[in-house]
Amino acid sequence: MEKIDWTVDGMTCSNCALSVRKYLEKEGMESVQVDPISGQVLFVNTPHTSLDQIRSGIEGLGYRVQSSSQEAPRAVAFLSTDKQRFLFTLPFTVLLLMHMIHHWVPVHFLMNGWVQLGICIPVFVTGIWFFGRSAWNSLRNGLPNMNVLITLGALVSFGYSLIGLLVFHDNTYYFFETTASIINLVFLGNYLEEATVSATQKALQTLIKRQRVTANMIAFDQDHQEQIFPIDNTLLKTGDLILIRTGEQVPADCKVLWGDGLVNESIITGESNPVWKQKKSILIGGSVVEQGSFKAQVTTTGADSVLSGIIRMVQEAQAHKPPVQRLADQISAVFVPIVIGLSVLTFFINWYWLDVTSVQALMRSIAVLVISCPCAMGLATPAAIAVGMGRGARSGILFRNAGVLERFKSIRQVVLDKTGTLTTGQFEITGFHTTIDAEQFKSIVASLEKHSTHPIARSVANAWSSAPAFSWKQVNELRGKGMQGTATNGDVYTIGSALFSGIPADQEEHAIWVRCNELVIGWLDVEDHIRPEAEKVIQQLKQMNITPVMLTGDRFSKAKWVADRLGIDEVHAEKSPEEKWKILDALCSETPTAMVGDGINDAPALSRAQVGISLGQASQLAQQQADVILMSGGLEKLPESIALGRHTLLTIRRNLFWAFAYNLVAIPIAALGFLTPTLAALTMGFSDVMLAIISLHLFIKKLV
Repeated sequence: MEKIDWTVDGMTCSNCALSVRKYLEKEGMESVQVDPISGQVLFVNTPHTSLDQIRSGIEGLGYRVQSSSQEAPRAVAFLSTDKQRFLFTLPFTVLLLMHMIHHWVPVHFLMNGWVQLGICIPVFVTGIWFFGRSAWNSLRNGLPNMNVLITLGALVSFGYSLIGLLVFHDNTYYFFETTASIINLVFLGNYLEEATVSATQKALQTLIKRQRVTANMIAFDQDHQEQIFPIDNTLLKTGDLILIRTGEQVPADCKVLWGDGLVNESIITGESNPVWKQKKSILIGGSVVEQGSFKAQVTTTGADSVLSGIIRMVQEAQAHKPPVQRLADQISAVFVPIVIGLSVLTFFINWYWLDVTSVQALMRSIAVLVISCPCAMGLATPAAIAVGMGRGARSGILFRNAGVLERFKSIRQVVLDKTGTLTTGQFEITGFHTTIDAEQFKSIVASLEKHSTHPIARSVANAWSSAPAFSWKQVNELRGKGMQGTATNGDVYTIGSALFSGIPADQEEHAIWVRCNELVIGWLDVEDHIRPEAEKVIQQLKQMNITPVMLTGDRFSKAKWVADRLGIDEVHAEKSPEEKWKILDALCSETPTAMVGDGINDAPALSRAQVGISLGQASQLAQQQADVILMSGGLEKLPESIALGRHTLLTIRRNLFWAFAYNLVAIPIAALGFLTPTLAALTMGFSDVMLAIISLHLFIKKLV
């Protein structure tokens, strides 16, 4: 299976996206996701169809395909953008409209029908070439889009005027200015919509721009003298040496070999405070060196980098449709045929029942065609999601899919792990005891714990990293329990909690116990620290009417001590991963629940919760199971992530209300003759702009 990531230009509404999706599915593509806001098109080419054939098929629908979402847009021909088309047709439209003021301005020559026809033709041809082709392709694929309505309105008014000129020779039949104004104003509306909606992609575009910079590559000449020369970071390979100086952007993910300083990782984590980096530290591509300089070795490039992974996750989340979008999609799919029926009905009702002239009835019928806007319904959800995801990315909050936003609305309870989540996970060894040689004990413990991803194990391994190496025949991590290793001489060593080590309850005051075969050979005491932001976060959750619950595998006495200081009333301690899953299952069945964790033993519970939330430095398994990742590595963004989910859903609902209300009100107004086709075209264009403005408000809205 080949996963394809393209950007398709020219999609203006949800119906366009549906046309592309329907074509790809017809060609046998799977997991198709299409986002009309960003133009992102994701699909899996299971039958291994020629990509050139697929590209030609999409371009045959009237769209332009870029081979990658990160590729610069190709040069486009004249009159291939809405801005160019609007500016080209504007002078002709203004000239045609001037004949309406011939009583005040001496432009009587414009009253001539042949002159009006000549002025109108450039506008009509431009409009039909764009709207007509799109309309025909959408009809051919069985999914009529908004351009069908615009094309019909322009064709009817132009055809009526042409018949009046050729058959009746009567200027009362001339509505060439209506044809031109419909086309010109829809181009204006599309351009304004494109400009405002593209602002919703601001945060994502900032990330994408950070991907391409100039790097200072280090090489050595024949005399082994170090030479520095500039190179585009897209040409870097894993293992290359680079120099990064103060004020420069890190060109790729790399590991520091020399130097130290402060690095601003806000583009990744949303945290403005710079982070101290030194030898062996990891630098993330896209971050900026604020102080100091580094010589580093490139570890990952291109699509495998951290920044590329974040961009890919945000794009895939934007392309994903939440359940709330289904109703809008269903209505959009049948909207155009319904409007055409209403337009025909408008003509006959006005002509037969309301006793208006055939000309007035026709103008009202055209106004109904033009004012109707399926775009608003189709863009209501994608526009809000784009803003929500963009703000999240800017703040270091990554959503795996848009459905998470809808699930956040019902969350009333948050379950939090203790170690590494409510606490820093940076443990200090406060004491140890052993019945064997101390250096040998340190060697055994450090050599075994370095194979674990648990925060305690990592801290112990780092603290005793200078101890001599110890040889193992086999090492196993027993999830949620501890470590087990078989030495080359056959001895089996285990490291874990008192419960795992079989220590009696009255002797379990120490944190870590070490056994050789069945004999206890020592213990360690470690101390963790509560995260400085944890207490504030717990209080914010309570203010949001969300109940915090602690769920941990640690001893009850330690868990209760932390819970009391943070104000958490419900504590579940000394639980294995399986027990955590069962407890969370029970909690979720009672109340919609989110789970926050960072370890391997939290992964099953994260997958069970209505919303699983992982921290940025969490284990890979925990991140894979999580719906939301807090890239800052702390809890400070937790309330904001929940609030962002809720407010994004609220924005989607407001957009859908606006879209439905607009059409419900606008169509009857046009049908009763209160709007000319020209004003209808103007109103339709600005309806999309209004929707984008409602969405953009989410960028500056206070969430918590």
